[in-house]
Amino acid sequence: MHLGRTTLSKFLIQQLQDVEDQGKLAALLVDVAAAVKAISSMTAKGALGGYLGTVEHTNVQGEQQKKLDVLANDAMVTATEWGGLVAGLASEELDEPYVIPENFARGPYLLIFDPLDGSSNTDVNVSVGTIFSVLQHAGTEQPATSDYLQPGIRQVAAGYAIYGPATMLVLTVGKGTHGFTLDREVGNFILTHRDLAIPEDTSEFAINTSNARFWEPPVHRYVTECQAGKAGERGRDFNMRWIASMVAEVHRILMRGGVFMYPKDTKDPSKPGRLRLMYEANPISMLIEQAGGASSTGRQRLMEVQPSQLHQRVPVILGSRNEVLRIERYHAEHERGEDRPYESPLFNERSLFRAREFI
Repeated sequence: MHLGRTTLSKFLIQQLQDVEDQGKLAALLVDVAAAVKAISSMTAKGALGGYLGTVEHTNVQGEQQKKLDVLANDAMVTATEWGGLVAGLASEELDEPYVIPENFARGPYLLIFDPLDGSSNTDVNVSVGTIFSVLQHAGTEQPATSDYLQPGIRQVAAGYAIYGPATMLVLTVGKGTHGFTLDREVGNFILTHRDLAIPEDTSEFAINTSNARFWEPPVHRYVTECQAGKAGERGRDFNMRWIASMVAEVHRILMRGGVFMYPKDTKDPSKPGRLRLMYEANPISMLIEQAGGASSTGRQRLMEVQPSQLHQRVPVILGSRNEVLRIERYHAEHERGEDRPYESPLFNERSLFRAREFI
């Protein structure tokens, strides 16, 4: 038993005392936590429960769905549609917003979620997660798609669950970022990480270097400086990480600092970024900022981006504040023509001498 320990329900009552509709927001987050417990159970069973593998469908992103994508989506919908707390739901796995059935009352919130972030990792037993965002909805009418297109600064709550060696729920209601660990013996989320704080400086970065040939010059400049270590102008060595699961990357940053980059590139000119603004970037950005970090597209604060589409993609750079600000500065200098041009040694002419103009 955890006598005297703070459960999720107790924490939410304390945190939301001065918030309008605090009871409904707390109840919605408890419903989300119930879905997280169900998803945690399924991911833990893996092949024993027959949950691994793919289904014969692709989602709106053009990605082949995993069995757990579909099951996790169903768990989130089932746990939250019925209580009169939400006016509508939007999932990364659904083309259009989910309409609350007529036999259920509608509530004052919109719930947006990625039911299983990093699901491509499930078959290899790497940590995955669930990401969610809560927005307000005025009135009792069925929300239109445009009602969901609110910038991140209008979120009233956000969070993620990570399914790893332990299941943790990390959330914010605008009063700091806090972590809860699932005690499976009693079935409660217990507050274990109060007021998470990201160090302003870091010597650790995360980026998929297989895309290096498509990066913009400011990103090349930053990564090259980190790779130069003590011999370069940063004057210290950096470590690089890449898990290919955003929740896992962000969780590490919240626990010990770092910077995560999935920047704009030229690999597919039709996509200005890779990660989804509504389902991933906005909720994670709120958590990062509430923990003292920063989150950016490289050119503007992520939570100030006005969404134009439900499944819109954006570049994402987030983590330790001073590193994010440095990367933003490199983008600004590049656009003003003040940065040093990047020259890859892989693509220079093979010669002892470079052509130069003699005067």
